[in-house]
Amino acid sequence: MKTKRSIIYYILGVIGVLILINIIADRFFFRLDFTEDGRYTLNKATKDILANLKETVTINAYFSEDMPPDIAKTKRDFKELLAEYASRSKGKIVYEFINPNKDEEMERKANQAGVQPVVINVRDKDQVKQQKAYLGAVVQMGEQSDVIPFMQPGSAMEYALSSSLKKISVKDKPRIGFLQGHGEPPINQFQQAMAALNVLYGVYPVTLTDTANNLDKFSTVAIIAPKDSFSAGHLKQLDNFLANGKRLFIALNRVKGDFSTATGSPVNTGLETWLAEKGVIVENLFIVDANCGNVGVTQQQGMFSYQTNVRFPYLPVITSFADHPVTKGLEAVLLPFASPMAYTGKNNAVTFTPIAKTSKKTGTQPANTMFDIRKQWTDRDFPMTGQIVAGILSGKIIGNNESKIVIVSDGDFAVNGEGRQAMQQQPDNISLFVNSIDWLSDDTGLIDLRTKGVTSRPLDQVEEGTKMLLKWLNFLLPIILIILFGIVRFQRNRSLRNKRMEEGYV
Repeated sequence: MKTKRSIIYYILGVIGVLILINIIADRFFFRLDFTEDGRYTLNKATKDILANLKETVTINAYFSEDMPPDIAKTKRDFKELLAEYASRSKGKIVYEFINPNKDEEMERKANQAGVQPVVINVRDKDQVKQQKAYLGAVVQMGEQSDVIPFMQPGSAMEYALSSSLKKISVKDKPRIGFLQGHGEPPINQFQQAMAALNVLYGVYPVTLTDTANNLDKFSTVAIIAPKDSFSAGHLKQLDNFLANGKRLFIALNRVKGDFSTATGSPVNTGLETWLAEKGVIVENLFIVDANCGNVGVTQQQGMFSYQTNVRFPYLPVITSFADHPVTKGLEAVLLPFASPMAYTGKNNAVTFTPIAKTSKKTGTQPANTMFDIRKQWTDRDFPMTGQIVAGILSGKIIGNNESKIVIVSDGDFAVNGEGRQAMQQQPDNISLFVNSIDWLSDDTGLIDLRTKGVTSRPLDQVEEGTKMLLKWLNFLLPIILIILFGIVRFQRNRSLRNKRMEEGYV
């Protein structure tokens, strides 16, 4: 009887512990994160945003059900993220998952909210069919709302969600000026960058005049790819802007490559001389790098023509970055027709910090050059190493106030263009630009979130021996583990059989 009572007490105790664990788990969200970049751990910026919420935020997540594993994982990850947001916000985050594929009314509701479906391939009974899938959310606080139209599988979910929360809760946005009047591309040619900048800032074009200072209303001004000359009066206004403790972002072309004529030429605007007076020299040379992008070349084979990709060292891919908020999380930035940069200043009140460099195999070519796309490049063409392509000048650059300038020696790396000439830039190109503006203007911590997650881990940059080792390890390791498990189990069973055969075994 005592044994039976003990068993009952034991079962009741286990049930009580399980109930207690469920109650605690419901009140306090907790998970362990062993990922390299901590993608499942909330950033300090997110925690600050959640702590400062004044009103309840309702999140309607429109996610389809019965989807392939990668899509289903996106929904599961987003649901876990929302649970942690709700826990951290002390009830200020309320969320609901809605399946738009359930019926036409739900689908209409999702479309009206701004969440549009994407078409995915689904395998069903050895056949591939196309199906509509919804992976979006609407974030609403009072009368303010923001739409996350599509949650890309594997993307930085925390950045998308925290940006939406920040967007609907910030009232007075800092003003960012995009300088115009010297051949700079207009704001509408920065579609990718604007999508990120408009979350936290008011972005406006600004022009300089010799009679009035139009820069005072901005905390940061961006000067990107100017083509025409700066007058002495305009350069003086930039000096006054820095003397007031303001900040500049400068993406400067010192050389220009023209694919239509396969020629290069120098670019002079006077801005390079203004920078040189402050100790930053951007040379009118082309950087060539063994780690580079490709260009399409049309080749003829008899009556047929076809296009192949050929590496083009004038398009360096930058993978060497300093440990700095501007470059944190970046892995690969493409800088077409970049130039080498150096610092020669001797002002002790000013520091220059290189934040991006070329690879260990790099070189330079003169500005006036002819491009030979079919040239066979060798190691002799890359005698240099680690040329600076981006840096930060900070300190008392002009006057007694601290100011900052982020300088990139390529003006077109974040420009999308317009019309038929528009092109999609690499995510890290946009992150470098937007991170720079964030760091110069309002370091909210969202810099860390934008680049959270692996963006580029190309196998073609891994040595052949390493690639072969990874392939064979991937193939053989499961087999070896199964064999080892079988051997261990066989030995254990044989040892047990031998013991049973021994005299006196009970």
